[in-house]
Amino acid sequence: MKKLLAILGVITCMVGLCACGQEEAKTQTAGADEEALLQYGETTVQQIDTIVSQGAIEQYAADTVIYNGLLDWQNALEDIGNFEGTNGGTVDISDEEIVVSINISGSDHNAVMDIVFAADMSGYEGISTNIKYTTAENMGRAAMNTLIGMGTVFVVLIIISLIISAFSVIPKLEAKMKKSGKQETAQPVKAAPVAVPAVVEEELSDDTELVAVIAAAIAAYEGSGSTDGFVVRSIRKSNKSKWQNA
Repeated sequence: MKKLLAILGVITCMVGLCACGQEEAKTQTAGADEEALLQYGETTVQQIDTIVSQGAIEQYAADTVIYNGLLDWQNALEDIGNFEGTNGGTVDISDEEIVVSINISGSDHNAVMDIVFAADMSGYEGISTNIKYTTAENMGRAAMNTLIGMGTVFVVLIIISLIISAFSVIPKLEAKMKKSGKQETAQPVKAAPVAVPAVVEEELSDDTELVAVIAAAIAAYEGSGSTDGFVVRSIRKSNKSKWQNA
C-alpha cells in the first residue's frame, strides 16, 4: 500500500512539472511574438513617415487602408511637429485581430499610432494616428466646440424668429401695395387742351356790298330805319349758329 501511494505521488509531481514547463514555454513564445510585433509596428511608422516626407502618398491610392493611414499621418504632423522617433508601445492580441500601438515622440505633441493587423497577419486592417493633447488643451477644445455648437443653435433660432415675424409683415406690405395701386388707377385723366380756332377778320374794304347788307340787317333787327347809329368795322366768322347761341 505504501509503495502504491509513493508511485502515485511521483506521477503527480511529474504531471505538475510538465504543466509548469508548458505554461513557461507559452509565456516565452507570447513575449517573443509581442516583441516582434512592436518592432514591426515601429518599422511601419518609419516607412509611413518616409513616404509622406517624400510626397509619394498618391502611389498607394490603390490600397485604401494604407492610403488613409498616410493621409491621417500627414494631417497629424501639423500637431506633432517634427517627428522625433518612436518609444515602444503595446500589443493587444485577440482571436479576430492584432492591434499594435506605437508611441510617437514629436517636437510639439506626442502621439500614438494604432496599427491593426488581421489575426493571421495577412495584411493591414487599419492605420490611425491619435494626438496626445494636454488636459488644458482638451478643455480648451471642448469649450470651443461647445461655443460653436451653442452659437450655431442661437443663429438658427434668430433666423427662425425673423422668418416667423416676416409672416405678419408680408400681408401688410401686400395691402399697402394694393392700396397704392388703387389710388393710381383712381386719378382722373386730364383732358387734352382744345385748340381755339383763330378768329379770322375780313377787311371791309374788299366787300362793301356785304357790309351794307349786314348793316341793313342789323338796323332792321333793332327797329331803326337808318344805319347812322352804328358802324360795321369788321366781320368775323362764327362756328356756332344762332340757334346754338340761343
